[in-house]
Amino acid sequence: MGNYVYKCFSCKKEFTAGEIERNFVYLCPDCGNAEKNKPLEGVLTVEYDYKKIKSKLDREEFLKLPTGKFWLYPGLWPVDFSRINNRLLQRLALPADQLYEYELKGKKVLIQDETRNPTLSYKDRASSLVALKAIELGITEIAAASTGNAGSSLAGICARLGLKSRIYVPQNIPESKRIQIEAYGAKLEIVNGDYDLAFDKCLEDSTANSWYNRNTAYNPLTIEGKKSAAFDIFISTQGNIPQYIFVPVGDGVIISGIYKGFKELQTLGWIGKLPQLIAVQSEKSNAVVRYLETGTFKYKPANTRADSISAGAPRNLYMAAGAVKASGGYAVSVSDEEILSAQNEFIEQTGILCEPSSAAVYAAFRNNLLKNSLLLITGNGLKDLDTLKSL
Repeated sequence: MGNYVYKCFSCKKEFTAGEIERNFVYLCPDCGNAEKNKPLEGVLTVEYDYKKIKSKLDREEFLKLPTGKFWLYPGLWPVDFSRINNRLLQRLALPADQLYEYELKGKKVLIQDETRNPTLSYKDRASSLVALKAIELGITEIAAASTGNAGSSLAGICARLGLKSRIYVPQNIPESKRIQIEAYGAKLEIVNGDYDLAFDKCLEDSTANSWYNRNTAYNPLTIEGKKSAAFDIFISTQGNIPQYIFVPVGDGVIISGIYKGFKELQTLGWIGKLPQLIAVQSEKSNAVVRYLETGTFKYKPANTRADSISAGAPRNLYMAAGAVKASGGYAVSVSDEEILSAQNEFIEQTGILCEPSSAAVYAAFRNNLLKNSLLLITGNGLKDLDTLKSL
């Protein structure tokens, strides 16, 4: 199964693709653990033969590739695209012009706009790879827990590819996200609790019913799929990666995937320094910030208006914290009041309709005004109409 292995982030042990994929293993067989209201232990990453990739893939040729079509460089993915109809792949293409330059607060800043993806969020990058792996493995039904965006993403991507989806969401999901999920034909399960409860319930039911599970970080392909933005940024900037990248952080998978993508570019010798990743959280959901400050995790329920980054127990906490430290970055939290103020200002200044989780990165940038920065805008404001009405 391909020229790659799975490696445990915790114990560093490696496993063949066959061991993991044929047996539908998600976490490390030796140390993996998924306890309620705790970060996952034994999260797996996909590792490749980078020397072999470098011998076959040239930097300058890579920079000529279009963005948004990750299947055009198959050596960096754990999916055999040759077994998938090209018409299906084309349905997953992202907009080719996602990177913009603006002047905000007197500073030139790059904006990676993910609001026009197939289901209007960054989560499509992960859902696409998970769904393609499901097709390769002969799977027709996928389950996931979500605060809204991952669920609508999986539901929409499955609809595009002819797969079934089951989505578990917390009871306080924004109505617009719930409607989007249902419109795609997904089976919706609303749990009487928060996202952390939805995550655990989804795992229980998936195990009992043998469904393929897309839960963030639990399925290693969610991390893998989210690295594709690093490649798109590399192509869009023609290798001139910005020094700082502000990333909204909830479960910690986006920032982990972004880091992995840039680290692979560095391993291939295509970039020198890694960009410094700045993890942005709400003060009402700041487990990563607290963990980096104290070195310990203590569960605290999350309750923020920025629902897409609301996670009391970030499932990929340890990898996310590692990505921040390894990149030389830092984590910061902003208040919900700052987030809503920033959302209003950002939309008016850029014309990009972002949701609160994305506005958080602008709020953090507004407080620092670092030169040579990129803001990762991960979700469309139409996902949360109630918040837009209150601006």
